[in-house]
This record gives sequence, C-alpha cells and structure tokens, in this order.
Amino acid sequence: MENAGSVSASRMTFMSGNAIRGAAKAALKKWISEERPAIGEFKYLAPPTTPFDKETGHSMPNFAYAYSAQAAEVEVDTETGHVRVVRIVAADDLGKAINPELVVGQIEGGVVQAQGYAMLEDYKTKDGYVLTDQLSTYLIPTILDIPEKVEAVILEVPDPNGPWGARGVGEMPFLPTAAAISAAVHDATGVWYNEFPLTPERILRGLGKI
Repeated sequence: MENAGSVSASRMTFMSGNAIRGAAKAALKKWISEERPAIGEFKYLAPPTTPFDKETGHSMPNFAYAYSAQAAEVEVDTETGHVRVVRIVAADDLGKAINPELVVGQIEGGVVQAQGYAMLEDYKTKDGYVLTDQLSTYLIPTILDIPEKVEAVILEVPDPNGPWGARGVGEMPFLPTAAAISAAVHDATGVWYNEFPLTPERILRGLGKI
C-alpha cells in the first residue's frame, strides 16, 4: 500500500513512484522472510524545502524541477486575421520517462489545451455574469484547429530524488505554448500582442486594419 497525496503540480509520478517503490521494497523483504501474504506499507515524504533567506536570497523552494521549451510555426492571414498553427516542437526534460507513450500523449494534449487558451477561449463577463457560457461562444479547439504536427522531444536528465530519476510532466507542455505562438505571430507580422486569445479581431487591430 502506498500514500502519495494529491495529484497536482506535476507531482504524481514523483510522489507515487517513490511511495510504490518503498512499499514494494517492504513487501519484498517480507516475502524473502516467507511472510504470506507479503504486504508492504510505505509513506513517502518529499525532501524538505526552505524559504528565501533575507540576507543571501538562497533557498530551496521546491524539491524538484522540470524544464520545457517550445517552438511554434504559424501562418497569419493578414486579410482576415486568422492564425493557423502549423507545427509545435515541444522539448521537455522530465527526468526518466516511466511510460514514454503516455508522456507523448500528455505533451500533445497539453499543447492543444494551451492552444485553445492562446487563440480561442475568449472568456467574457459583464456585471458579474458570464457571457460566454456556451460552447458556441466559448470556443475550444476541434480536430480542424489543432496543429498539423506536434513534435515531442523527450529529454531524460535524471533527478536524484525521483523514482528511477523521474520528475513529472503534468503542466509542463501547457506553460510555454502561448508564448511560443505569440512569438511566432510576432515573427510573421512584426507586431507584439499582449492580449489573449489571439482572435482574428485582435490580430487585425494590431495590424491597424480595424
């Protein structure tokens, strides 16, 4: 049995992996001692963290870090303001990839979700009421909107505290997507946009056409 806490902050593989390893090791010890059934229990506690030191600025605010970088290729129709994402290359250093196929799926899903945030999901309210409360007004990506290609680059630099060196990949692919798309739109148009989503109206306004 294992206790790994909540699934949040890209921590489940790190926490549950260490907890399962500890429980399996305890069960194996009982099995070797011919105890039947061999039941192992283990509670994994993450390494301690520290706040920022007021004098030196040094701290250990987190017990593990993962790293992500992305590049986007887009096409911008300067007549209609429509942006099409052609390709996303997502490189993620997540330590050991315990299940590489699931990692690729997580990267692809995170990219598509973040593309919706960056380009389609225009959340509007007025006087405390949500105006975009239907899928006809709050748009999310469909099969016709997603990039033609999402290329996942998995980097495996082991974390010394992770199970078999794993860290996690939960939110990582989501975080750089909007910035990558925005930078690609800037490269295509010469305009920096500081509002999301990048709707055709906003694109045309930035180009000075409306």
